[in-house]
Amino acid sequence: MNGFSYIRGVTTLKLDKNLCIGCGICTSLCPHNLFIVQQGKAAVIDYDSCIECGACALNCPVKALSVDAGVGCASGMINEWLDSLQIRRNSGSGCC
Repeated sequence: MNGFSYIRGVTTLKLDKNLCIGCGICTSLCPHNLFIVQQGKAAVIDYDSCIECGACALNCPVKALSVDAGVGCASGMINEWLDSLQIRRNSGSGCC
């Protein structure tokens, strides 16, 4: 599902670069590869692609990342992806 994004400008993901130690854990955990480490600190490539799963914040050893996990609409992104594959049926078709 890389390449899909949620509604622009609404993610709750926040990165405090002052706390970041550049360990890179976030780069290996994020399912959408939103993070890179540059100049010894994490950086977010595309905030709008965050599905707010919370993996980065839960595993950051210094709590430099925060996100209100579950606030984003991961199901909306999945439905968008399914629509792009023409898998979902119209409501009223008796399926899905």
